[in-house]
Amino acid sequence: MSSIEVIGGEQLKGELKIQGSKNAALPIIAATILNKGITVLRNCPKIRDVFYMVKILEELGCRATWDGNVLLVDSSTLNSTTVPEESVRKMRSSILYLGALLGRCHEVTIAYPGGCSIGKRPIDYHLNALKKMNVVEEFHGKEDTIIHCHTNCIMGNDIFLEKPSVGATQNIILAAVLSQGVTRIFNAAREPEVTELCTYLIKAGAKICGKGTSFIEVEGVKELNDVDFTLSSDRIVAGTYMAAVAATTGDAVLLGAPVHQLDSTIRVLRKVGCNIDTIGNNIRISCRRRPLPIELLRTQPYPGFPTDMQSQLMTILSIADGKSTIIEEIFESRFQNVYELRKMGAMISVDSTTNKAVISGVKQLKGAVVKAHDLRSGAALVIAGLTAEGVTIVREASSIERGYEDICRDLETLGGNLRYCSENVLVS
Repeated sequence: MSSIEVIGGEQLKGELKIQGSKNAALPIIAATILNKGITVLRNCPKIRDVFYMVKILEELGCRATWDGNVLLVDSSTLNSTTVPEESVRKMRSSILYLGALLGRCHEVTIAYPGGCSIGKRPIDYHLNALKKMNVVEEFHGKEDTIIHCHTNCIMGNDIFLEKPSVGATQNIILAAVLSQGVTRIFNAAREPEVTELCTYLIKAGAKICGKGTSFIEVEGVKELNDVDFTLSSDRIVAGTYMAAVAATTGDAVLLGAPVHQLDSTIRVLRKVGCNIDTIGNNIRISCRRRPLPIELLRTQPYPGFPTDMQSQLMTILSIADGKSTIIEEIFESRFQNVYELRKMGAMISVDSTTNKAVISGVKQLKGAVVKAHDLRSGAALVIAGLTAEGVTIVREASSIERGYEDICRDLETLGGNLRYCSENVLVS
Protein backbone atom coordinates (compact mmCIF):
# COMPACT_ATOMS: atom_id res chain seq x y z
CA MET A 1 0.00 0.00 0.00
CA SER A 2 1.27 3.48 -0.88
CA SER A 3 0.65 6.79 0.84
CA ILE A 4 0.63 10.35 -0.45
CA GLU A 5 2.35 13.10 1.52
CA VAL A 6 0.79 16.53 0.95
CA ILE A 7 2.25 19.81 2.18
CA GLY A 8 -0.47 22.43 2.21
CA GLY A 9 -0.43 26.13 1.48
CA GLU A 10 0.20 26.34 -2.26
CA GLN A 11 -2.30 27.92 -4.66
CA LEU A 12 -2.80 25.78 -7.75
CA LYS A 13 -1.96 27.66 -10.95
CA GLY A 14 -1.09 26.78 -14.55
CA GLU A 15 -2.35 24.44 -17.25
CA LEU A 16 -3.17 20.74 -17.15
CA LYS A 17 -4.39 18.26 -19.77
CA ILE A 18 -7.23 15.98 -18.67
CA GLN A 19 -6.83 12.20 -19.13
CA GLY A 20 -9.22 9.85 -20.93
CA SER A 21 -12.43 8.77 -19.27
CA LYS A 22 -12.33 5.81 -16.87
CA ASN A 23 -16.09 5.31 -16.85
CA ALA A 24 -16.27 5.36 -20.65
CA ALA A 25 -13.27 3.08 -21.14
CA LEU A 26 -14.48 0.24 -18.91
CA PRO A 27 -17.76 -0.66 -20.71
CA ILE A 28 -16.15 -0.15 -24.11
CA ILE A 29 -13.29 -2.51 -23.23
CA ALA A 30 -15.92 -5.13 -22.35
CA ALA A 31 -17.74 -4.33 -25.60
CA THR A 32 -14.66 -5.06 -27.72
CA ILE A 33 -15.39 -8.79 -27.46
CA LEU A 34 -18.64 -8.32 -29.41
CA ASN A 35 -16.52 -7.68 -32.50
CA LYS A 36 -14.61 -10.76 -33.64
CA GLY A 37 -11.69 -8.65 -34.79
CA ILE A 38 -9.63 -5.54 -34.04
CA THR A 39 -10.56 -2.53 -31.91
CA VAL A 40 -8.32 0.50 -31.42
CA LEU A 41 -9.12 2.67 -28.39
CA ARG A 42 -7.35 6.03 -28.29
CA ASN A 43 -6.99 8.33 -25.28
CA CYS A 44 -7.41 5.30 -23.02
CA PRO A 45 -6.36 6.09 -19.43
CA LYS A 46 -3.59 3.96 -17.97
CA ILE A 47 -5.18 3.42 -14.58
CA ARG A 48 -5.66 0.42 -12.31
CA ASP A 49 -9.30 -0.26 -13.23
CA VAL A 50 -8.48 -0.27 -16.94
CA PHE A 51 -5.58 -2.65 -16.32
CA TYR A 52 -7.96 -4.99 -14.46
CA MET A 53 -10.45 -4.94 -17.36
CA VAL A 54 -7.68 -5.61 -19.88
CA LYS A 55 -6.38 -8.48 -17.73
CA ILE A 56 -9.83 -10.08 -17.88
CA LEU A 57 -9.83 -9.70 -21.66
CA GLU A 58 -6.54 -11.58 -21.79
CA GLU A 59 -7.84 -14.27 -19.42
CA LEU A 60 -10.73 -14.78 -21.84
CA GLY A 61 -8.23 -15.40 -24.64
CA CYS A 62 -8.17 -11.97 -26.31
CA ARG A 63 -4.95 -10.13 -27.15
CA ALA A 64 -4.31 -6.58 -25.90
CA THR A 65 -1.32 -4.32 -26.50
CA TRP A 66 -0.51 -0.75 -25.51
CA ASP A 67 1.17 2.04 -27.47
CA GLY A 68 1.22 5.02 -25.14
CA ASN A 69 -2.44 5.74 -24.39
CA VAL A 70 -3.65 3.69 -27.35
CA LEU A 71 -5.07 0.26 -26.52
CA LEU A 72 -5.34 -2.31 -29.34
CA VAL A 73 -7.60 -5.31 -28.74
CA ASP A 74 -7.81 -8.42 -30.91
CA SER A 75 -10.89 -10.35 -29.77
CA SER A 76 -10.78 -12.92 -32.59
CA THR A 77 -8.93 -15.29 -30.24
CA LEU A 78 -11.60 -15.32 -27.49
CA ASN A 79 -11.70 -18.88 -26.14
CA SER A 80 -13.43 -18.76 -22.74
CA THR A 81 -16.75 -17.64 -21.27
CA THR A 82 -15.66 -17.91 -17.63
CA VAL A 83 -14.49 -14.71 -15.99
CA PRO A 84 -11.97 -15.65 -13.24
CA GLU A 85 -13.43 -15.03 -9.81
CA GLU A 86 -10.26 -13.41 -8.45
CA SER A 87 -10.32 -10.77 -11.19
CA VAL A 88 -14.02 -10.06 -10.76
CA ARG A 89 -13.67 -9.44 -7.03
CA LYS A 90 -11.24 -6.59 -7.65
CA MET A 91 -13.63 -4.25 -9.43
CA ARG A 92 -17.30 -3.51 -9.91
CA SER A 93 -17.18 -2.89 -13.66
CA SER A 94 -16.19 -6.48 -14.36
CA ILE A 95 -19.93 -7.25 -14.32
CA LEU A 96 -20.10 -5.67 -17.80
CA TYR A 97 -18.61 -8.88 -19.17
CA LEU A 98 -21.95 -10.46 -18.28
CA GLY A 99 -23.82 -8.75 -21.12
CA ALA A 100 -20.90 -8.77 -23.53
CA LEU A 101 -20.19 -12.52 -23.27
CA LEU A 102 -23.89 -13.37 -23.45
CA GLY A 103 -24.15 -11.20 -26.55
CA ARG A 104 -21.31 -12.93 -28.37
CA CYS A 105 -21.24 -16.46 -26.92
CA HIS A 106 -24.71 -16.90 -25.38
CA GLU A 107 -23.05 -18.10 -22.19
CA VAL A 108 -21.11 -16.68 -19.24
CA THR A 109 -19.95 -17.69 -15.78
CA ILE A 110 -19.07 -14.79 -13.51
CA ALA A 111 -18.94 -13.98 -9.80
CA TYR A 112 -20.62 -11.08 -8.06
CA PRO A 113 -18.28 -8.10 -8.56
CA GLY A 114 -16.16 -6.16 -6.06
CA GLY A 115 -14.95 -2.55 -6.08
CA CYS A 116 -15.15 0.52 -3.83
CA SER A 117 -16.79 0.28 -0.40
CA ILE A 118 -19.31 3.07 -1.00
CA GLY A 119 -22.45 1.04 -0.43
CA LYS A 120 -24.59 -1.79 -1.72
CA ARG A 121 -24.84 -2.02 -5.48
CA PRO A 122 -26.91 -5.12 -6.24
CA ILE A 123 -27.14 -6.44 -9.78
CA ASP A 124 -30.81 -7.43 -9.60
CA TYR A 125 -31.69 -4.97 -12.38
CA HIS A 126 -29.10 -6.58 -14.65
CA LEU A 127 -30.30 -10.13 -14.03
CA ASN A 128 -34.03 -9.35 -14.18
CA ALA A 129 -33.58 -7.60 -17.52
CA LEU A 130 -31.57 -10.48 -19.00
CA LYS A 131 -34.23 -12.98 -17.94
CA LYS A 132 -36.70 -11.03 -20.08
CA MET A 133 -34.28 -11.47 -23.00
CA ASN A 134 -34.50 -15.29 -22.92
CA VAL A 135 -31.52 -15.82 -20.61
CA VAL A 136 -31.53 -18.68 -18.08
CA GLU A 137 -29.75 -17.89 -14.79
CA GLU A 138 -28.25 -20.37 -12.33
CA PHE A 139 -26.42 -19.66 -9.07
CA HIS A 140 -23.58 -21.68 -7.58
CA GLY A 141 -20.79 -21.48 -5.02
CA LYS A 142 -20.77 -20.33 -1.43
CA GLU A 143 -23.86 -18.19 -0.79
CA ASP A 144 -24.76 -18.48 -4.49
CA THR A 145 -22.22 -15.84 -5.52
CA ILE A 146 -21.27 -17.48 -8.83
CA ILE A 147 -23.67 -16.73 -11.69
CA HIS A 148 -23.98 -18.98 -14.74
CA CYS A 149 -26.13 -17.57 -17.55
CA HIS A 150 -26.93 -19.19 -20.88
CA THR A 151 -29.38 -18.97 -23.76
CA ASN A 152 -29.95 -20.45 -27.19
CA CYS A 153 -30.72 -16.96 -28.50
CA ILE A 154 -30.87 -13.45 -27.04
CA MET A 155 -34.36 -12.12 -27.80
CA GLY A 156 -35.22 -8.42 -27.86
CA ASN A 157 -37.83 -7.26 -25.36
CA ASP A 158 -39.14 -4.18 -23.54
CA ILE A 159 -37.16 -3.51 -20.35
CA PHE A 160 -38.47 -1.14 -17.68
CA LEU A 161 -35.82 -0.12 -15.14
CA GLU A 162 -37.09 0.83 -11.69
CA LYS A 163 -34.14 3.20 -11.36
CA PRO A 164 -31.83 4.53 -14.12
CA SER A 165 -28.93 2.18 -13.35
CA VAL A 166 -25.81 2.89 -15.42
CA GLY A 167 -24.45 -0.66 -15.20
CA ALA A 168 -27.79 -2.31 -15.94
CA THR A 169 -28.40 -0.03 -18.93
CA GLN A 170 -24.95 -0.85 -20.30
CA ASN A 171 -25.34 -4.61 -19.77
CA ILE A 172 -28.72 -4.64 -21.51
CA ILE A 173 -27.24 -2.76 -24.47
CA LEU A 174 -24.25 -5.13 -24.65
CA ALA A 175 -26.52 -8.18 -24.65
CA ALA A 176 -28.96 -6.67 -27.15
CA VAL A 177 -26.53 -5.56 -29.88
CA LEU A 178 -26.26 -9.03 -31.47
CA SER A 179 -29.74 -10.22 -30.47
CA GLN A 180 -32.77 -11.13 -32.51
CA GLY A 181 -35.43 -8.44 -32.58
CA VAL A 182 -35.63 -5.07 -30.86
CA THR A 183 -34.88 -4.20 -27.25
CA ARG A 184 -36.39 -1.05 -25.79
CA ILE A 185 -35.05 0.28 -22.49
CA PHE A 186 -37.36 2.56 -20.52
CA ASN A 187 -35.91 4.81 -17.77
CA ALA A 188 -32.42 4.16 -19.12
CA ALA A 189 -29.45 5.89 -17.49
CA ARG A 190 -28.44 9.10 -19.28
CA GLU A 191 -24.84 9.32 -18.06
CA PRO A 192 -22.24 10.31 -20.68
CA GLU A 193 -20.62 6.89 -20.26
CA VAL A 194 -23.79 5.22 -21.54
CA THR A 195 -23.90 7.63 -24.47
CA GLU A 196 -20.26 6.95 -25.28
CA LEU A 197 -20.79 3.18 -25.23
CA CYS A 198 -23.64 3.66 -27.70
CA THR A 199 -21.49 5.91 -29.91
CA TYR A 200 -18.72 3.30 -29.97
CA LEU A 201 -21.13 0.47 -30.80
CA ILE A 202 -22.84 2.47 -33.54
CA LYS A 203 -19.43 3.12 -35.12
CA ALA A 204 -18.84 -0.64 -34.97
CA GLY A 205 -22.10 -1.30 -36.83
CA ALA A 206 -24.75 -1.55 -34.10
CA LYS A 207 -28.24 -0.10 -34.58
CA ILE A 208 -29.04 2.05 -31.54
CA CYS A 209 -31.45 4.98 -31.21
CA GLY A 210 -32.05 7.34 -28.31
CA LYS A 211 -28.53 7.57 -26.85
CA GLY A 212 -28.35 10.27 -24.20
CA THR A 213 -32.06 9.95 -23.40
CA SER A 214 -34.07 7.84 -20.96
CA PHE A 215 -35.44 5.74 -23.82
CA ILE A 216 -32.96 3.62 -25.78
CA GLU A 217 -33.85 1.26 -28.62
CA VAL A 218 -31.46 -1.44 -29.84
CA GLU A 219 -32.14 -3.42 -33.00
CA GLY A 220 -30.04 -6.56 -33.14
CA VAL A 221 -27.51 -7.04 -35.95
CA LYS A 222 -25.65 -10.15 -37.07
CA GLU A 223 -22.12 -8.87 -36.52
CA LEU A 224 -19.95 -5.87 -35.73
CA ASN A 225 -16.96 -4.51 -37.61
CA ASP A 226 -13.47 -3.34 -36.63
CA VAL A 227 -13.37 0.18 -35.22
CA ASP A 228 -10.90 2.94 -34.32
CA PHE A 229 -12.40 5.01 -31.50
CA THR A 230 -11.21 7.94 -29.38
CA LEU A 231 -12.46 8.13 -25.80
CA SER A 232 -13.61 11.44 -24.36
CA SER A 233 -11.82 13.05 -21.43
CA ASP A 234 -12.75 12.17 -17.87
CA ARG A 235 -15.46 14.44 -16.40
CA ILE A 236 -14.79 13.35 -12.81
CA VAL A 237 -11.04 13.88 -13.09
CA ALA A 238 -11.73 17.33 -14.55
CA GLY A 239 -14.19 18.05 -11.75
CA THR A 240 -11.70 16.85 -9.13
CA TYR A 241 -8.99 19.20 -10.36
CA MET A 242 -11.48 22.06 -10.61
CA ALA A 243 -12.35 21.38 -6.96
CA ALA A 244 -8.65 21.40 -6.04
CA VAL A 245 -8.18 24.80 -7.69
CA ALA A 246 -11.28 26.14 -5.92
CA ALA A 247 -10.16 24.85 -2.50
CA THR A 248 -6.72 26.45 -2.83
CA THR A 249 -8.05 29.78 -4.21
CA GLY A 250 -6.07 29.09 -7.37
CA ASP A 251 -6.30 29.95 -11.06
CA ALA A 252 -5.82 27.23 -13.68
CA VAL A 253 -6.75 26.12 -17.19
CA LEU A 254 -7.83 22.52 -17.81
CA LEU A 255 -7.10 21.49 -21.38
CA GLY A 256 -9.20 19.00 -23.33
CA ALA A 257 -11.96 18.84 -20.71
CA PRO A 258 -15.41 17.38 -21.56
CA VAL A 259 -17.10 20.75 -21.05
CA HIS A 260 -20.57 19.63 -22.17
CA GLN A 261 -20.57 16.87 -19.51
CA LEU A 262 -19.69 19.20 -16.63
CA ASP A 263 -22.75 21.49 -16.46
CA SER A 264 -23.85 20.49 -12.96
CA THR A 265 -20.31 20.59 -11.55
CA ILE A 266 -19.65 24.00 -13.09
CA ARG A 267 -22.97 25.30 -11.77
CA VAL A 268 -22.19 24.18 -8.20
CA LEU A 269 -18.62 25.50 -8.25
CA ARG A 270 -19.91 28.88 -9.42
CA LYS A 271 -22.25 28.86 -6.41
CA VAL A 272 -19.27 28.44 -4.06
CA GLY A 273 -17.65 31.51 -5.61
CA CYS A 274 -15.56 30.28 -8.54
CA ASN A 275 -15.14 32.18 -11.78
CA ILE A 276 -15.36 29.69 -14.64
CA ASP A 277 -15.00 30.33 -18.36
CA THR A 278 -15.14 27.73 -21.12
CA ILE A 279 -13.54 28.07 -24.54
CA GLY A 280 -14.02 25.04 -26.75
CA ASN A 281 -12.73 22.06 -24.75
CA ASN A 282 -10.79 24.19 -22.28
CA ILE A 283 -11.94 25.42 -18.87
CA ARG A 284 -10.44 28.29 -16.90
CA ILE A 285 -11.32 28.29 -13.20
CA SER A 286 -10.26 30.75 -10.52
CA CYS A 287 -11.36 31.41 -6.96
CA ARG A 288 -10.11 34.48 -5.16
CA ARG A 289 -11.80 34.13 -1.79
CA ARG A 290 -12.89 31.65 0.86
CA PRO A 291 -15.61 29.39 -0.60
CA LEU A 292 -19.28 30.22 -0.08
CA PRO A 293 -21.58 27.67 1.58
CA ILE A 294 -24.37 25.81 -0.23
CA GLU A 295 -27.68 25.64 1.61
CA LEU A 296 -28.66 22.23 0.22
CA LEU A 297 -27.18 19.95 -2.43
CA ARG A 298 -28.43 16.51 -3.45
CA THR A 299 -26.47 14.03 -5.53
CA GLN A 300 -28.55 12.76 -8.45
CA PRO A 301 -28.26 10.67 -11.60
CA TYR A 302 -27.00 12.55 -14.65
CA PRO A 303 -27.57 15.36 -15.51
CA GLY A 304 -27.77 16.11 -11.78
CA PHE A 305 -24.76 16.63 -9.52
CA PRO A 306 -22.70 13.41 -9.62
CA THR A 307 -22.15 11.27 -6.55
CA ASP A 308 -18.54 10.85 -7.75
CA MET A 309 -17.99 14.58 -7.03
CA GLN A 310 -19.65 14.63 -3.60
CA SER A 311 -16.50 13.92 -1.54
CA GLN A 312 -14.49 16.58 -3.37
CA LEU A 313 -17.24 19.16 -2.83
CA MET A 314 -17.43 18.27 0.87
CA THR A 315 -13.75 19.17 1.20
CA ILE A 316 -14.46 22.60 -0.30
CA LEU A 317 -17.49 23.16 1.95
CA SER A 318 -15.50 22.15 5.04
CA ILE A 319 -13.61 25.45 4.68
CA ALA A 320 -16.57 27.50 3.40
CA ASP A 321 -17.78 30.69 5.07
CA GLY A 322 -20.94 29.22 6.62
CA LYS A 323 -23.09 26.10 6.93
CA SER A 324 -23.85 23.68 4.07
CA THR A 325 -25.94 20.54 3.72
CA ILE A 326 -25.35 17.57 1.40
CA ILE A 327 -27.85 14.74 0.92
CA GLU A 328 -26.37 11.64 -0.73
CA GLU A 329 -29.12 10.08 -2.87
CA ILE A 330 -27.08 7.41 -4.70
CA PHE A 331 -24.89 5.40 -2.28
CA GLU A 332 -25.59 4.92 1.42
CA SER A 333 -21.93 4.59 2.50
CA ARG A 334 -20.41 7.60 0.79
CA PHE A 335 -19.86 9.65 3.94
CA GLN A 336 -16.87 7.62 5.17
CA ASN A 337 -14.68 10.64 4.42
CA VAL A 338 -16.41 12.62 7.16
CA TYR A 339 -14.41 10.83 9.85
CA GLU A 340 -11.14 11.58 8.07
CA LEU A 341 -11.95 15.26 7.54
CA ARG A 342 -12.80 15.55 11.24
CA LYS A 343 -9.22 14.48 12.01
CA MET A 344 -8.17 17.57 10.06
CA GLY A 345 -10.44 19.87 12.08
CA ALA A 346 -13.56 19.83 9.90
CA MET A 347 -16.93 20.27 11.62
CA ILE A 348 -19.33 17.82 10.01
CA SER A 349 -22.33 15.97 11.42
CA VAL A 350 -24.05 13.06 9.70
CA ASP A 351 -27.61 11.72 9.97
CA SER A 352 -27.31 8.16 8.70
CA THR A 353 -31.08 7.66 8.56
CA THR A 354 -31.48 10.40 5.94
CA ASN A 355 -27.94 10.17 4.50
CA LYS A 356 -27.50 13.86 5.23
CA ALA A 357 -24.29 15.67 6.14
CA VAL A 358 -24.26 19.16 7.67
CA ILE A 359 -20.93 20.96 7.22
CA SER A 360 -20.00 24.02 9.27
CA GLY A 361 -17.05 25.62 7.54
CA VAL A 362 -13.83 26.26 9.45
CA LYS A 363 -11.20 28.83 8.50
CA GLN A 364 -8.50 26.23 7.85
CA LEU A 365 -7.93 22.50 8.03
CA LYS A 366 -4.91 21.04 9.84
CA GLY A 367 -2.59 18.37 8.49
CA ALA A 368 -3.21 14.84 9.79
CA VAL A 369 -2.79 11.16 9.01
CA VAL A 370 -5.94 10.06 7.16
CA LYS A 371 -7.13 7.04 5.21
CA ALA A 372 -8.53 6.81 1.66
CA HIS A 373 -11.62 4.62 1.98
CA ASP A 374 -12.33 4.63 -1.76
CA LEU A 375 -11.28 6.19 -5.04
CA ARG A 376 -13.07 9.55 -4.83
CA SER A 377 -12.72 10.03 -1.08
CA GLY A 378 -8.98 9.50 -1.49
CA ALA A 379 -8.79 12.25 -4.12
CA ALA A 380 -10.86 14.51 -1.85
CA LEU A 381 -8.42 13.96 1.03
CA VAL A 382 -5.53 14.96 -1.22
CA ILE A 383 -7.43 18.20 -1.92
CA ALA A 384 -7.95 18.65 1.82
CA GLY A 385 -4.20 18.24 2.33
CA LEU A 386 -3.48 20.92 -0.27
CA THR A 387 -5.63 23.40 1.67
CA ALA A 388 -4.45 22.38 5.15
CA GLU A 389 -1.82 23.88 7.39
CA GLY A 390 1.15 21.54 7.68
CA VAL A 391 1.60 18.00 6.40
CA THR A 392 -1.12 15.49 5.55
CA ILE A 393 -0.48 11.79 4.94
CA VAL A 394 -3.18 10.06 2.90
CA ARG A 395 -2.81 6.34 3.61
CA GLU A 396 -4.00 3.43 1.43
CA ALA A 397 -3.81 5.86 -1.48
CA SER A 398 -3.48 3.03 -4.00
CA SER A 399 -7.27 3.21 -4.41
CA ILE A 400 -6.78 6.62 -6.05
CA GLU A 401 -4.82 4.89 -8.83
CA ARG A 402 -8.08 3.16 -9.85
CA GLY A 403 -9.23 6.39 -11.50
CA TYR A 404 -6.32 8.86 -11.77
CA GLU A 405 -3.25 8.15 -13.90
CA ASP A 406 -0.99 10.09 -11.52
CA ILE A 407 -2.69 12.53 -9.17
CA CYS A 408 0.65 13.65 -7.72
CA ARG A 409 2.11 14.40 -11.16
CA ASP A 410 -0.99 16.31 -12.23
CA LEU A 411 -1.30 18.47 -9.12
CA GLU A 412 2.46 19.09 -9.06
CA THR A 413 2.06 20.44 -12.61
CA LEU A 414 -0.23 23.07 -11.08
CA GLY A 415 2.21 23.85 -8.27
CA GLY A 416 0.98 21.51 -5.56
CA ASN A 417 3.49 20.11 -3.08
CA LEU A 418 2.88 16.36 -2.80
CA ARG A 419 4.55 13.04 -3.41
CA TYR A 420 4.04 9.29 -3.12
CA CYS A 421 5.75 7.73 -0.10
CA SER A 422 5.86 4.44 1.78
CA GLU A 423 3.01 3.48 4.08
CA ASN A 424 5.10 3.74 7.24
CA VAL A 425 5.67 7.49 6.89
CA LEU A 426 4.37 9.43 9.89
CA VAL A 427 3.72 13.10 10.37
CA SER A 428 6.54 14.49 12.49
